[in-house]
Amino acid sequence: MIALDDIRAARDRIADGIRRTPVIRADQLKTALPGGVEPMLKLELLQVTGSFKARGATNRLRTTPREQLAGGIVAASGGNHGLATARAGHLAGVKTTIFLPENATPAKIAKLREWGADTVIVGTAWQEANEAALAFCERTGAAYFHPFADPLVVAGQGTVGLEILEQIADVDTVLVAIGGGGLISGVSTAIKSIAPHVRIIGIAAAGSPTLLRSLEAGRNIDIGRATTSVATMSCSHTDPRIFDIVRKNVDGIVLVEDAEMAAAAKWLWFEMGLAADLSGAAAIAALQQGRVAVKPGEKICAIVCGAGPDALTS
Repeated sequence: MIALDDIRAARDRIADGIRRTPVIRADQLKTALPGGVEPMLKLELLQVTGSFKARGATNRLRTTPREQLAGGIVAASGGNHGLATARAGHLAGVKTTIFLPENATPAKIAKLREWGADTVIVGTAWQEANEAALAFCERTGAAYFHPFADPLVVAGQGTVGLEILEQIADVDTVLVAIGGGGLISGVSTAIKSIAPHVRIIGIAAAGSPTLLRSLEAGRNIDIGRATTSVATMSCSHTDPRIFDIVRKNVDGIVLVEDAEMAAAAKWLWFEMGLAADLSGAAAIAALQQGRVAVKPGEKICAIVCGAGPDALTS
């Protein structure tokens, strides 16, 4: 699907259209994480539009011929990819329409509208919203920006991995939240290509264990209905190319409950002053619950992948 050169090309292409997000150690804590681990936090919640998704959407925008954008841009999203796509539409000066499932958070829907996007709520899960988005594209000729089944989007997300290696040269393990798998595919491709010894652990919602169940089955499967309330991590079936990358590069996947992510979001707000959405708190939830085995002295990087008011509302 992608190689290191694709990610490096994406980095150069989008450099002036995104933020190089900082890394900070989670230290000086009132309530320490198990084992006293103090992970380095890659703050993608400070990215443009509030998540890593701006990287992939910007790369997709800058590689799409202008004439293909004339009918507008469409995406299906749990929220974060929609925001990134809405910004792309704003930059291109074209109409953007975002299809979302019913469990998308009101705060993200409101933010989408502030970016000037039309929002359409369809179904109870991302797949239903995606089917409606594709049908809309067929009718209108709008350009479709897929959140993960697109090499250009995945290459953009992979630039997070390049930055992590530059900012934490001695990193041992990187924790990555999983929805459809675009972020972990891009990050793992970048990191494993340069530093194959680095461990990549995916964190999935217990109500959407798609890639874990696919790995267990040895093939890309559809789990049926995803039951997580976290729209940004809900995906019952991923792209087979994503599955192939994950099977090759990812060292393990662990599951966290929605309530555990909510508790982790509260922890990030109290301890670090970070307003993370539930997907952004997934890696911390895995550490809090002891789902990731950590050796003494191991250098952990947790990607805080998205922003949101969930710590205050959940």
